[in-house]
Amino acid sequence: MLKKVNWAEDRDYKTGSEDEPLQFYLDALCNSKSFDLLLGYFSSSAINLLSLGFASFIYSGGKMRAVINNILSDEDKAAIENGQNKKSLTSVYNLNDIKQLHQSLNEYGKHFFECFAWLIANDKIEIKIVKPKDGRGIAHYKSGVFSDGKNAVSYKSSCNFTYYGFIENLEELECRMSWDDERSKRSVNKQIKYFEEIFSEKSQNVEYLSISEVKSAIKSEFGDKDIDELLVKEKVLLKNYQKDFNNLKTQQAINSAIGKIDEFVRQESLPKFPFKEGPRKYQQEAYLKWIDNNRKGLFAMATGTGKTLTALNCLLNEYKEEGTYKAIILVPTLELVDQWKIECGKFNYTNIITVSSKEKWKDKLSFYNMLSRLNNPSFIVIATYASFVKDKFQNFFKDLPKQTLFIADEVHNIGAPNISKLLPKIHLEKRIGLSATPNRIYDETGNISIDSFFNDQDPYTYSFSMQEAIEKEYLCKYYYYPHIVSLTEQEFEKYREISKKLAQFIDPVTKSFKKCKEVEILLLKRKRIIHKAENKLPKFKTIVNNEFKKRGNLKYTLIYTPEGVLENNDIIMEDNYIENEEDIFLIDQYTKAITDIDFSIMARKFTSKTKNRKSVIKQFSESDLHVLTSMKCLDEGVDVPRAELAIFCASTGNPRQFIQRRGRVLRKSEGKQFAYIHDLVVIPKFEMDKNDETFNIERSFIVNEMKRVENFFSLAINKAEVYEKLSEICMHYNISLYDINNEN
Repeated sequence: MLKKVNWAEDRDYKTGSEDEPLQFYLDALCNSKSFDLLLGYFSSSAINLLSLGFASFIYSGGKMRAVINNILSDEDKAAIENGQNKKSLTSVYNLNDIKQLHQSLNEYGKHFFECFAWLIANDKIEIKIVKPKDGRGIAHYKSGVFSDGKNAVSYKSSCNFTYYGFIENLEELECRMSWDDERSKRSVNKQIKYFEEIFSEKSQNVEYLSISEVKSAIKSEFGDKDIDELLVKEKVLLKNYQKDFNNLKTQQAINSAIGKIDEFVRQESLPKFPFKEGPRKYQQEAYLKWIDNNRKGLFAMATGTGKTLTALNCLLNEYKEEGTYKAIILVPTLELVDQWKIECGKFNYTNIITVSSKEKWKDKLSFYNMLSRLNNPSFIVIATYASFVKDKFQNFFKDLPKQTLFIADEVHNIGAPNISKLLPKIHLEKRIGLSATPNRIYDETGNISIDSFFNDQDPYTYSFSMQEAIEKEYLCKYYYYPHIVSLTEQEFEKYREISKKLAQFIDPVTKSFKKCKEVEILLLKRKRIIHKAENKLPKFKTIVNNEFKKRGNLKYTLIYTPEGVLENNDIIMEDNYIENEEDIFLIDQYTKAITDIDFSIMARKFTSKTKNRKSVIKQFSESDLHVLTSMKCLDEGVDVPRAELAIFCASTGNPRQFIQRRGRVLRKSEGKQFAYIHDLVVIPKFEMDKNDETFNIERSFIVNEMKRVENFFSLAINKAEVYEKLSEICMHYNISLYDINNEN
């Protein structure tokens, strides 16, 4: 970088000559990774000119260390006109002067401070303030060292960092290149050593002053610009100031800087991973394993570990190989359509077509299908499963290019009968399925369809478990509190009558229920009793009361209310789950129970009919809204940035539901140390007689409840406490929590 610059042949820069001092700084900043500066005076005019090339320096990963003196000019113009007269410059650094400087700077100077603030915020700048010991004079350094990591350029200059020093005064600068000859190399190394001695606070000639408050003021006052904006703004500033420089080489240096910024902006617009540190190691591993499986596979990744980023990173790697990207992404809900579109935008993917009941997508998709036959464009189609199965969409889908990547989010949905029947016809060979729990519960046929389509099976192409995510600190640790809820006498009698009828349908060989319509209806009736157990509400009230007393508030709390009707996972006909009147009544009951505790608690139900859903989630994440109560609308497709306390009132035996719900509350966020989960566990009758004719049926139900409990408590911080609490129940029903998953 530095070695390729067209430096002055004699290494001297003089005002009015072919090689100007300003040209030197511009070329050096645009080609360096570090800048060690013995600055001397620190004034707004110096800042003004230092901003030339500074955005390129930042973008290239530049880091600056500066030693400056303790004098700040009160009035820059007077100080410059007086040749920076020592006697007239008596103010030292303080917060008020920095704020005054902020208000008086022109746009060009503000731009420097924006860059400066970014460097401070990202630990890419360090400053030391010094003054001579014993109060003799001031620090009056005018030198520095630029480095690109391999080569270095040192300089000493007559000019101060002021507008007059660079533009109006006759000044000179002499530089040395580490690659010129041995003498120059020794000179550069000597200057590096001298700077290090002062910067490391080992110099005996200066007194070191605190900078902490000044750094804080700059960061808070000016730190509000994105780097991409700085890049574009720097280009405008260079053009505005170009009229001040008539020197040919200076003009060339400015044009070179503008060219660099243009290239940076072009590079910024290309598809790339949205975070500078790149994909996490496990996301890279997922891609490599997907390649090994012939670009097919299921990614079983815990909620909150970045499944979306992992899949889009696979697409990014395909783009790097092929020069274009093509993908179709299937999702279960409208919220997920929006979320995937946002995430695709973060990767700089463009030409994104969304397909759902609310979109007019037909013309756009026809256009890209036509273009793909002509010039191989990039595009991404994001569709709901409900739209995917419709003939109108299938007519376009069959014409998508063969190399299009097929991504199925919440992949268990693909096993539904109305979708799985389409799988054999899908011609796209690159396939990724995403889910925390790819398996469909009680649907072996659907699971076989999924595994076959993705050429995969448990333990899958890539797995990243919740335990692994917690251990590696991608998700936070949590406490788990199960609460036993019994049925009322009336509920238990109804429940027992149904169990007696079910006993007639037990297969004597398999010891399981026979598969028939009568069993389905009876199981549904019995499950409704459990879901709507009357004692859940008072138990819930006790929990939230205790939490409110302990915390003083209920901020960042998610409530999953009991479910009035069981969901039908077999057919996907709509883009969103829609609650019925019974569901809404239950949600209202639990929402009112929260607001009755204290007038200060801000709670809101979150249903399919909730308007301004994004705004509601934003209010919740910013704690303007304290509690969200929902039934299933938070299961798939709603990104909750921060939740700390969750209360599960729904007695779901579906691992997909309770694993997703737990993952949602385990996401890490600033200021959050642990998550807390309360779970209502229904035991129809605690001490049922073991000789009762329905005992084994009830034991089977309790085993299913305890499987959920085991899944939760096995990773909890307080698992020993939970085990002790449940030991009596487990002993009565002859259940081992540690071996429970081996039971049928």
